[in-house]
Amino acid sequence: MTPRVTASNLPAMPLFGRGDGDLVRGEGPVRRIMPYLMRRRNESAVYHEAVYRVAAARAWLRAYNRSHAQRATLFHLLAYACAQALHARPRLNRFVSGGHIWQRRGVQVAFVAKKTFTDEGADATVKVEAQPAEPFSAFSARMAALVEEARTTERAVDREVGLIMRLPGPLVSLLVGLARALDRCNLFPAFMTRDDPMFASLFLANLGSLGISDVFHHLYEYGTVSIFGAVSAVRRTPLVDRDGLQVAETLSVRWTFDERIDDGFSGARSLQLVQQAMEAPERWLGPPEGEPAYRPAGPAAADRAGEAAR
Repeated sequence: MTPRVTASNLPAMPLFGRGDGDLVRGEGPVRRIMPYLMRRRNESAVYHEAVYRVAAARAWLRAYNRSHAQRATLFHLLAYACAQALHARPRLNRFVSGGHIWQRRGVQVAFVAKKTFTDEGADATVKVEAQPAEPFSAFSARMAALVEEARTTERAVDREVGLIMRLPGPLVSLLVGLARALDRCNLFPAFMTRDDPMFASLFLANLGSLGISDVFHHLYEYGTVSIFGAVSAVRRTPLVDRDGLQVAETLSVRWTFDERIDDGFSGARSLQLVQQAMEAPERWLGPPEGEPAYRPAGPAAADRAGEAAR
């Protein structure tokens, strides 16, 4: 008698392991069958907009920048908050490949830096590794150094892409198709993915710096990025809370998630950590490094300090 195929007896493990992740075990049958029901990331995409009050964060960064030659920005703080939230909530640091859910090894944040702010300026995609409990100053400095390197030097990943694009179009399609097939079978060499920004925990697009806001972005089918955040420009927004209508400085991030990696309850709790860091950095990070006498301002004063920091 032929046994009936159900979610509980789907193959428990793939033929080969991966260098960038470990197979997730112990998930319920509904979670395990999702990659078979929804085979692509954009078929599995969930969209969410988060709006953060950032006057306190801008005041905190203003104090931080008084003591540091390497200037930090709201984008640095957001990337750091996301990275540390992924360390604290590793269920969200997963990806789907070959019909299986994998727990990613390490936390990496990818983003695009314009080499020059012109229409002709080339894009440089950067990938930064975030260590658990790493100080903000170390992460921010490394992030800035990688951006500077991407803008001023030709990196190995740029040379490789440039070499591939010298080939005829059909051959490029063949090579990309081969890379996708090898990745699905977990045979894509680790040295090919180590510096590839498409193999990261999170991709952030600082679209606000380009004058573009309120955009939802697709997920990439190539690679393993399961979360994409499109970051707006800071603006003053009317908000309603228990004290009535107020106008506050806000930053909106429009998130796109691959729902196969985690459920909504866990994802919402993870986003709360990012909100806490963005709205009250002094509580989450302490006083800015080098500014031990820093005292957080009240909401109105923080708004004025944030305005002065522009």
